[in-house]
Amino acid sequence: MRMSKLYMPTLREMPSEAEIPSHQLLLRAGMVRNLVSGIYSYLPLGYRVIRKIEDVVREEMDNAGGQEALMSAVQPRALWDASGRWEDFGPEMFKLRDRNSRDFCLGPTHEEYFTSLIQGEIRSYKQLPLNLYQIQTKYRDEKRPRFGVIRAREFIMKDAYSFDKDEEGMENSYRDMWKAYDRIFDRLKLRYRVVEGDSGAMGGNQSHEHMAMSEVGEGIIAYCDGCDYAATDEKAEVVYEVEKSDEDIRQPERVHTPGATTIEDLVEFFNAEEARFGKAVVYNVSNEPVVVILPGDRELNETKLCNYLGITEHELEMADDETIMRISGAEAGFTGPVGLSEDVRLLVDSRITDMRNLIVGGNETDYHLKDVNHGVDFHGEVVQDLLLIEEGDICPRCGMTLMMDRGIEVGNIFQLGTKYSESLNANYLDEHGREKPIVMGSYGVGISRTMAAIVEQYHDEYGIIWPLVVAPYHIIITVINNNDDEQRILGERLYDNLRARGLEVLLDDRKERPGVKFNDRDLIGIPIRVTVGRKAAENIVEYSLRREGENIEIEEGEVLARVEDEFKREGVRI
Repeated sequence: MRMSKLYMPTLREMPSEAEIPSHQLLLRAGMVRNLVSGIYSYLPLGYRVIRKIEDVVREEMDNAGGQEALMSAVQPRALWDASGRWEDFGPEMFKLRDRNSRDFCLGPTHEEYFTSLIQGEIRSYKQLPLNLYQIQTKYRDEKRPRFGVIRAREFIMKDAYSFDKDEEGMENSYRDMWKAYDRIFDRLKLRYRVVEGDSGAMGGNQSHEHMAMSEVGEGIIAYCDGCDYAATDEKAEVVYEVEKSDEDIRQPERVHTPGATTIEDLVEFFNAEEARFGKAVVYNVSNEPVVVILPGDRELNETKLCNYLGITEHELEMADDETIMRISGAEAGFTGPVGLSEDVRLLVDSRITDMRNLIVGGNETDYHLKDVNHGVDFHGEVVQDLLLIEEGDICPRCGMTLMMDRGIEVGNIFQLGTKYSESLNANYLDEHGREKPIVMGSYGVGISRTMAAIVEQYHDEYGIIWPLVVAPYHIIITVINNNDDEQRILGERLYDNLRARGLEVLLDDRKERPGVKFNDRDLIGIPIRVTVGRKAAENIVEYSLRREGENIEIEEGEVLARVEDEFKREGVRI
């Protein structure tokens, strides 16, 4: 491709709306453009990257036995009503109505659709296992789109669905997809961890996520260097050791605590450690009040709370001051477990049951109660673990100290079981002629998100540094002075010869200053660089790699051999 013909609207200034390096660089390099909040266009260079990521995904999915299909993005409400997710999925679902007043959605995911596709078609165990996948645009009306294509309202995704006759078969499919995802992200040169995830609205019993490590990642993971334990902060089990106390259980005492509404205020007022307090968090769940009591030195994990209550995240909302006053008789900051209104559902983290003589809100403005004990002064539903993981917590598997890191979720795998097959009547006949529900798995790769994750891991102060496997072009030939016949002729000859070998080449034949050309090639990140300049008459060029930046002078005839060596080193086929 000649750059004089290439649509590559680069930006010199840093876009004000871009928050993280990948967002900034993809905009500056003319690879994406924002239409409205959370919706992006992929320009020629960026779309070439997208297609190359798709190619890797397709190869590994096909090698793992997947068969590619393409479903519509428009899905009828009836499918989602059958699974119960039309309402459960919440406000992130784009809903629309046709001219006949029938309800549809723009697909945020396709479990229902694929299940309905095979329902009635797969009738015998002899037709199983089956794995179908697609690469398609998904739609989710994010409350707060951010970080460019990482958290967008329209995004490109590979989603796959496995269909098996039993749990053992589904677990085999799950392992096959796990291995395929490892190969995908290894080939894409991403540094990643596989962590336990929360299944959320997808349902099912088990899920894992492939997280590309990045300091700007939204996902927080806890991992152990002593064993292979790793989980998202939503999923991670908290080992919270309560020191056994030999204190006698005392009678509660009412204490005047004017203006002390936070744990920090109370620590100072009582001169006590945070762990001596029972912290109350108040929610509305479908207009019903829920109060959660947990140790004062810890934060609540709302995902665990939603899972326990059997609700989705959008159904959970913080209670307003009016609700708090109604159920406790006190202003916010003084809620406690003793003497709440009878219509309140009281949940207690299990660690509270082992703590003695707690300090809690007094359900009276400007008052707290000290020496309060669960099972004596109040009762509630005891929940095993409602706490959010923190750095320094103990590994639930081996007891070593956990580490914390951030990542970008680029892949996920779910064991769905029979959630969708039962609701949509996707059954088969087993070896004995008995009808059984098909056992399913679901597997996703964020294609557009993966592009951003690669940029997050491969960039410097000058621009993107694409790995060869996904680079929009393999080689860029920069002709310093296109008006110089010897430079122009040598550049054209190299361009033709390299392209004839099946290589993807950019020829910078623009009538621009050398500085502009060098800045642009650094910004767009083409991995192999050939510069044709003052020694063109001697058939000598400068050769360099974007990731290293060191220029060496070589003869024209050496260029192809060096390029081939770089392909071998990167493990990429020409």
